[in-house]
Amino acid sequence: DEEKVRLDKWLWAARFFKTRTLATEAVDGGKVDVNGARAKPAKLVGPGDELRITAGPQRFVVRVTGTGERRGSAEVARTLYE
Repeated sequence: DEEKVRLDKWLWAARFFKTRTLATEAVDGGKVDVNGARAKPAKLVGPGDELRITAGPQRFVVRVTGTGERRGSAEVARTLYE
């Protein structure tokens, strides 16, 4: 579990949402699936997990490649998923 981080923190750090509050609301609203199932904001995600994210009109299917609890630059955020 040391390589895992909360889903809402990961979504914020990977820059899919501008704030953790928006990330939490999206997860609670069913806009984010982890490995094909609905998840809660506190769900731990780590390398290898597949996320399906709906953010406005855009849909993303990404595989987690890294974890981060801090929001960094866009270049750093891109290293967290493929």
